[in-house]
Amino acid sequence: MTSPLVGVLALQGDFADHQRSLAGFGLRTRQVRTPAELDGIDALVLPGGESTTMLRLLAVEGLFGPLGEVLHRDIPVLATCAGLILLADRVENPVQRSYGLLPITVVRNGYGRQYHSGTFPLESDVLPSGTTGTFIRAPRITAVTGDCEVLARRDGDPVLVQKGRLLGACFHPELAPGHPVTARFAGMVGADRGTVGGRTESRVAGSGFAVRDVPFG
Repeated sequence: MTSPLVGVLALQGDFADHQRSLAGFGLRTRQVRTPAELDGIDALVLPGGESTTMLRLLAVEGLFGPLGEVLHRDIPVLATCAGLILLADRVENPVQRSYGLLPITVVRNGYGRQYHSGTFPLESDVLPSGTTGTFIRAPRITAVTGDCEVLARRDGDPVLVQKGRLLGACFHPELAPGHPVTARFAGMVGADRGTVGGRTESRVAGSGFAVRDVPFG
């Protein structure tokens, strides 16, 4: 049996780093820039970058709706930084459109500007002691509700959350080879391989899934 195929959204951002990181866990990847490239994937990565730019490109490429369909198929998803913003229920600074699948509120650039970026220790009961995260103009989670689980914190703030097969991080695990968060996602993909392999399909936009639809920021 071939290894699972992970689609990596490749419109903008650090998608290549995710591909290298996942390859270290034996996972095949495919860059996703069109609806057709969503077909047959077993899991999905929404990388870091600039969320407003990603939203505009998703609209230009006709990908916003088909991507939403795939996100609603309950496949493993890893969303980091800008990707986390795309999944959040509410986005602030400014308010902007999102898929609304993670019951969290995020503030864009909530940890400050580029010079505030860096690598910081994470507090977690599920990650190995000493695990760190690299934060680059990172979003800040200010509220977590519903059945969303907080897996790690930075100075008390939630920075790694999970709801079902959706795993979201404020930081960039892909920048550290073999990072425990990437390992967790790889484990989710492997465990789910028997139920999702080869059955993901893209569909035409506007098919009725819920979206937090507000003007672009």
